[in-house]
Parts: sequence; structure tokens; C-alpha cells
Amino acid sequence: MPVFGHALWFTEGRPPYDPAFAFEPLSIAALIAAIVGAVVWRIVARAVPRPELGFLRFLGRLGPWIPRLLAVHAGVSLLALAARLEFFVPTLLLPDTWWGIGLGILEGIVGVWLITGWKVRPAAWLLVIAGPLGMLGYGIIPILERADLLAIGVFLVLLPPDDERPGGRIVIDPERVRAALFGLRVLVGGTLILLAYTEKLARPELTLEFLDRYPAFNILQALGSVVGVEVSDLFFVQFAAGVEILFGLLLISGAMPQLTVIAAGIPFNATLFFLGATELIGHLPIYGAMLALLVYGSRDDTAPVCSWLPRIDGRMRTMPAR
Repeated sequence: MPVFGHALWFTEGRPPYDPAFAFEPLSIAALIAAIVGAVVWRIVARAVPRPELGFLRFLGRLGPWIPRLLAVHAGVSLLALAARLEFFVPTLLLPDTWWGIGLGILEGIVGVWLITGWKVRPAAWLLVIAGPLGMLGYGIIPILERADLLAIGVFLVLLPPDDERPGGRIVIDPERVRAALFGLRVLVGGTLILLAYTEKLARPELTLEFLDRYPAFNILQALGSVVGVEVSDLFFVQFAAGVEILFGLLLISGAMPQLTVIAAGIPFNATLFFLGATELIGHLPIYGAMLALLVYGSRDDTAPVCSWLPRIDGRMRTMPAR
């Protein structure tokens, strides 16, 4: 599924929000299908072993280094954006004011700090704090659309690299992984769901402009031409939004994490061939989040906690996928 959020990065038009498109029958059908698909996915997960793809257990050996790898993913993205005078996303330009200069310096410092891997928790806190600071100048929605970057900050606050061990590797504690991974899943999955609304269902013109520039991304049109069926760009916008919501819900669910990451990773990586460095820099945090879910979903000790969801009935209880 080639169009995954961030059409805003590659278009110049800024159409106003129009929620009416989100309430059209096909848009509602796409939303319902995504919810049903996520529920079915979690139910099916109860009947499969964990890890579901046993031949990928070797990836679990990266578990001790995941916090370090996530710090590098976020750090490189932040540093590259700061060098381009952009804050968090390619579309948020840093203004030539004391406030913009300060944000750019903060972004660069946090990026370098995360890459070095020394005392990462304070740097992670600064990354989390940078979100509300950015909202003061750019608004709430543009920053929430980068919650995947803030998600890594939250993860590293809860589970930073170990400064006392070579390479920052940690001792795997499933309980600590559970909490950190839950925050990561919710924020990254929530980002995809929000983008499905703000860049597709509430502003279809934005994605239509993107498709005008990159018509090959409408894969349904290409497939439809094979069987003689015409697929409009507007229908594709609704389809893309549904798929994006589905993957957001699957990430939040955490059920069958290996299959989820593989399924979502194909379209996320396919876009790199068309959209280049901007796409890579912007999506590095999402790549890191999917790596964490894949690795911890490939370990016998942490795979069960990947699908943990809290339930409140007087206390927090575990709700695994099975």
C-alpha cells in the first residue's frame, strides 16, 4: 500500500479540513472494515503460537540492543531535520526568530545526544518535552502527526540503554519491555490513524494532489486496468485511509507482531524508491518502532507481552492476545 501518510511532505497545496468526506458511505465502510479486520486479527492471534514465525527467532538476539538502535533512529532523523532547518517534519520550517533558533538548537542537541548513546534518558525527556514546545508555534495537530517520533522518546524514558554495559545493551526484563513497548505501539499506531484522517478522510484534495504528481501510487487503478475496471483516485483515497487505519490498529493491538511488521513494512519501504531521502529521514522513527516490535515479537520471553493491553477494573490487568 504505497500511500502511507505524509502526503503533506510532497505537496504544495494546503486545502482546508472538510470532514464531510469522512462521513461518506465508502469512507465509513473503510473505517468499519479496518476495525473488524483488527478485531479478527487479534482473535486469530489467540490460536497461533508465539512467536508466530518461529524461523525468525534469531532476530530476538537483537533484543538487548533495541533501546540503543531506537535512539540512533530518532537521533539521525532529528539531526538531519535540524540541518535542513526543519522541526520534526519536512513541512515545519524553523522560523528565523529566537524561538525558531532555540528549537533548532534543541533538536540538533537531542539528535546528537541520542546518537552518542550516553545518558540517553535525559535526552529522551528533552525529546518528549520538545513536542509541547513545538505545539506553541506550529499547533497541536502538526506535532501529533509526528507522535511516532515522540513515541521513541517515551520508550527510551521507560527503557533506556544501559550505560554500564558495552554498546548500551540491556538485560531483557519482559515487564519493562511490556510498558515501553505499549507506549511505543499506541503512539505510533495512533499517528497512522490520525494521518488517515488529517491527510485523507478530512482533506482528500491533499492526497489527490499527491496522486497527480505520483500517479503510479494508485495501485488499484493499475490492477483495475488489468481486469477492465476503472478505479478513481477518490476511491483510492478511501481505500488507503482504511488500510492506514487498519495498520494503526494492528500496531496498537500488538497481536501477531511479526506478521504485522512484515505486512506494514512492505509499503513503508516501497515508498523509498519513489520519494527518496525526505521519506527516509521522516520515517526513520517508524522503521525503528517496527524493528522493536519485530525483535521483541521474535523472542520467547517477550513475544507474549507485545500484545499486552491494560484493563481497568480496580487495578491494571494483563490482556494478552490469547
